[in-house]
Amino acid sequence: MADRKTLLPAVREFLDQRPVRMFIGGRWAEAQAKGTFPSVDPGDGEVLATVTEGRAADVDRAVSAAREAFRKSGWSDLTVKERAVFLHRLADLVDKHRAELAQLESLDVGKPLAQAEGGDVPDLAHSLRWYADFAVHTRLREPIPVSGFEAWQVRFPYGVAAFVLPWNFPLLLVGWNISPALAAGNTVVVKPAEDTPLSTLYFCKLVQEADFPPGVVNVVAGYGETAGAALSAHPGINRMGFTGSPEVGRLVASACGKNLVPVKLELGGKGAAVVFDDVDPAQVAEQLVAAVTVNTGQVCCTATRWLIHEKVWDSFLAVANERMQSIRIGHGLDPATMMGPAVSEKQRQRILGYLEQGQAEGAQALLPGGEAKVAGHPNGFYVKPAMLTGEPDNICARDEIFGPVAFLMRFKAEDEAVELVNRSNYGLANSVWSADLARANRIAERLVAGNSWINGHNLFPHGVPYAGCNLSGCGGGVLGPETYFDYLRQQSIVRPLG
Repeated sequence: MADRKTLLPAVREFLDQRPVRMFIGGRWAEAQAKGTFPSVDPGDGEVLATVTEGRAADVDRAVSAAREAFRKSGWSDLTVKERAVFLHRLADLVDKHRAELAQLESLDVGKPLAQAEGGDVPDLAHSLRWYADFAVHTRLREPIPVSGFEAWQVRFPYGVAAFVLPWNFPLLLVGWNISPALAAGNTVVVKPAEDTPLSTLYFCKLVQEADFPPGVVNVVAGYGETAGAALSAHPGINRMGFTGSPEVGRLVASACGKNLVPVKLELGGKGAAVVFDDVDPAQVAEQLVAAVTVNTGQVCCTATRWLIHEKVWDSFLAVANERMQSIRIGHGLDPATMMGPAVSEKQRQRILGYLEQGQAEGAQALLPGGEAKVAGHPNGFYVKPAMLTGEPDNICARDEIFGPVAFLMRFKAEDEAVELVNRSNYGLANSVWSADLARANRIAERLVAGNSWINGHNLFPHGVPYAGCNLSGCGGGVLGPETYFDYLRQQSIVRPLG
């Protein structure tokens, strides 16, 4: 880990707790079983902090606190304007403490500090404000015109919304998930990933400072198979949101189904970028290299399949290769770092294993990738960017690797490109690159996914729904107006006339 003397005082104080506790009912609490687990800096393999390990009993305490807050704290009875004041106050505190949140996010995930400070943390504040403002301008009571009756529909918060969130974008995904739920008047319980709990727990300090009623926001850190499983199966929750792999998503959906709890699943992807021959291949190559290496490729919607028109294949490949090799790999707190480590040794071995297996199945290494060594951090979980090419049924063209690995394929005609993209069992996000906007629009609509982007990739404007289909998810998306309504139950009122 970076020298503790270089850490911000508030970050150093937070990490030096023994242990860093969970946040339940407006208070910092240790686990009932007194267990702990380490949070590790992936940049050098050293322990950052000791964290309280929540289990089923602690999840039960958190859900009980959230239910009590929903019934008695007054949060659900506040007007939307009153709740918006709380959310704006919290967003202001996120801005005020951006440096501390970003440093924790960089240390825990491994991502470059500039990415956390310039992207993830501001996005959290923006999510809180966007849903606060959207709620204020949204009608919750609507008349229904029917003959012979006076009728209307009204929307109310469900109650307790639970979230199990992943390790790649802890703070950003906290914002995407809890902002609409809180704006709608629900209370929340969050289980952050065991690999990256620190920034989410620090966020609770800001919830306290914003003077939220106790129990409105609760965070229980712990392992997925214990705390996460207990939360998704808890009969006291009313809504569930899960972001992660399809394999775990099935388990969460099954657990929620037993209690008839509606669940939103945001799952994996195998995004494609279709590059036509009327673009500047150098400019597109630069953008796609940036997309596949941001957060060390640990992004579910990023472009990992590059479909390149045969006329620009050679020129595109030359620039992409040069740009990939120019990526500076290093510790997240090093200002010169462009790509940090994988989040864990387990994830690094997953990436390396896919590279080995893909080549064993016949893929050609255009840029071999592999393990990376960083001076001063010999025990960090570093990998090099890689590019492969080969048949579309290769495992590296099919599976989500979750690393900085691009699989390249040539194409000649539109239909061929569309067929190659739509072979995937995933359906999260793809992009089309062309100067011919009529063609770009046409192809974008033919690609099977929740999101199609044109002449850009990883585009997330608030107000535009972001969701997946097929193996990439179901139950509704995030970021759009519909997400706010996902956390409001509908009730019809009818009175006969005459």
